[in-house]
Amino acid sequence: MAAAEKPVLSRYRDRMDKAVSALKEEFGSLRTGRASASLLDQVMVEAYGSTTPLNAVASVSVPEPRQINVSVWDRGVVVSVEKAIRASGLGLNPVVEGQNLRIPIPPLTEERRRDLQKIAGKYAEQQKIAVRNVRRDANDDLKKAEKDGAIAEDERKKMETEVQKMTDDAIKRIDEALKTKEHEIMQV
Repeated sequence: MAAAEKPVLSRYRDRMDKAVSALKEEFGSLRTGRASASLLDQVMVEAYGSTTPLNAVASVSVPEPRQINVSVWDRGVVVSVEKAIRASGLGLNPVVEGQNLRIPIPPLTEERRRDLQKIAGKYAEQQKIAVRNVRRDANDDLKKAEKDGAIAEDERKKMETEVQKMTDDAIKRIDEALKTKEHEIMQV
């Protein structure tokens, strides 16, 4: 930021929104008792001499709540896709049927549900920290702008209040997302 430049709060709001979006992406990769196409988003497949995302070599669909279907476009990478899904750490065992893989989603044990809840909580806390860091950066920039003479003290205080409102809103959205995910995890 150049000297005597007025801070723009929308930049900080965008960064907070990105933290909330990142949390939702992380939650998408957490396995619950239900099938979800986003469950396989993080799976990388050894194909064509390089590591590529699963969705680059196959289409993923969810025909029923406890099953995922993966339709591989090239018969030559079916085995690689199967290996990648097994090695993903999601505890999934695909059944190969020609160029398609049928992945039954086994029900989660109570212990595994508790573990997933803790993991979801950690993800949420990481994003809350990210939001708070954005708030700190914003407040530091506001103080610097005041010191440089770009804004007056009362304007800085007003903007700090706005930053705090943005922070509270982002943390509230993170908490809501966590509550929703925990409920989803605990459903049998």
